[in-house]
Amino acid sequence: MSENVTVLGMVISTMDIGEYDKRLVILTKEEGKISAFARGARKPNSPFLAGSQPMAFGEFTLYRGRNSFSVSSMKISDYFSNSMTDIDSMYMGMYLLEFADYFGKDGLEAGDMLKLLYFSMKVLAKAEIPARLIRRVYELKMLELNGLFPELFSCVKCGSKENLDYFDVQHNGMVCENCHGKVSEKYQVDQSTLYAFQYIVTSDINKLFSFNVTEEVLEKLDGIIESYVNQHVDKKFNSLELVTE
Repeated sequence: MSENVTVLGMVISTMDIGEYDKRLVILTKEEGKISAFARGARKPNSPFLAGSQPMAFGEFTLYRGRNSFSVSSMKISDYFSNSMTDIDSMYMGMYLLEFADYFGKDGLEAGDMLKLLYFSMKVLAKAEIPARLIRRVYELKMLELNGLFPELFSCVKCGSKENLDYFDVQHNGMVCENCHGKVSEKYQVDQSTLYAFQYIVTSDINKLFSFNVTEEVLEKLDGIIESYVNQHVDKKFNSLELVTE
């Protein structure tokens, strides 16, 4: 039986279909990642024209057919693509969408993932903290939301909560100074960096970006989180090749 359903979501990708239509992939709070056809969205006078772009966030009323959704109406509250201050911010925003697309699942509620994507876009558009930091916070939190939680509060080898000074990518967490010998400087972690890691994985999403770090801490976060992502994500993201910072 066909029905209308209203969902809160963000358009994460689009594809032209036929002469005037678009296929939207939307990350939604209620239905997870879904595909929906926006009929006539490419016509100049279409009510779906602006809302059928990546980074559009709002309410979408969908007609649920036998095999697919079709957009009946949309009420867009944020057009993040219009708010980016420069081309690098735009490309970074596209990367955030690609990362969400990788983890989104059809029919699986995605409220926290959508919330994380929304707040990350808001902060990116404001350009008040470095885009590199936004990216790394977003990546680590997205991994945590999907069950890929690194152990950051005790040693993964002995369980000690003291003297944690090294991140072991292979074992998904911190190691204390008593459990490792000579280690790579890249993965050595001082107290400021460890606190930043712990803050990211334990904070509520709406408070996630209420901090900044020194360039030294950012360099550590950058390298370690990149290695951690590469360990758990088996995809190449095209938008990253366009980001210059």
